[in-house]
Amino acid sequence: MKLISWNVNGLRACDKKGFRDAFATLDADIFCLQETKMQAGQLDIAFDGYESFWNYADKKGYSGTAIFTRIKPLNVTYGLGIDEHDHEGRVITLELDKCFVVTVYTPNSQDELRRLDYRMTFDDAFRTYVVDLSATKPVLICGDMNVAHKEIDLKNPNTNHHNPGFTDEERGKFTVLLESGFVDSFRHFYPDLKDEYSWWSYRFHAREKNIGWRIDYWLASDSLRDKLTGARIHQNIEGSDHCPVELTLDI
Repeated sequence: MKLISWNVNGLRACDKKGFRDAFATLDADIFCLQETKMQAGQLDIAFDGYESFWNYADKKGYSGTAIFTRIKPLNVTYGLGIDEHDHEGRVITLELDKCFVVTVYTPNSQDELRRLDYRMTFDDAFRTYVVDLSATKPVLICGDMNVAHKEIDLKNPNTNHHNPGFTDEERGKFTVLLESGFVDSFRHFYPDLKDEYSWWSYRFHAREKNIGWRIDYWLASDSLRDKLTGARIHQNIEGSDHCPVELTLDI
């Protein structure tokens, strides 16, 4: 099974920059999107052989997630089931025969960390949610999780130490999530690989210089560790300030 996750930073904009060609080239069984930034009816997009599921934010042009899947789910749920967290379209869960697939667009702590407290609350709620799911069957988690976990996961860790996405608090919550029974699939295969990033600022020619961050992930329940067959970051695919990240597994 091949799975892709991509923060498209506005699907309507990304669609004008080759999204459909990239979708066809990647040829995933399940294709998860974050930051779609759209409402129902704003873009006519469908792919033969795929069902699509959408979670829109209440606020127009903001956040939002989607999943295209060739594998018919047993059930689909939206959000965490907590009103505080379920107005920004951040989570979709597919229940498949042998696992759950959860896509998440984790809140950004924002400038001056003004949303860090909310981010911490969301992280706790999300962790509880996926741990509860894992009591039923294994879980695959993907998305823009808005945190570079280790210093190896961004180009300039020293100058970004207290910036959004690389605070001790955010990194600590991610560690707790992994310790709750999940494996970072990319680091499973490439524990020491440097300069592999999934997001670059639009400023200062950051992508051209590969001054980036790895903040997009595929996590898997520890019980699936021996089923993982590959992980990849598609740095060559443009259309967004993020690039697609891939997981393959035999399940």
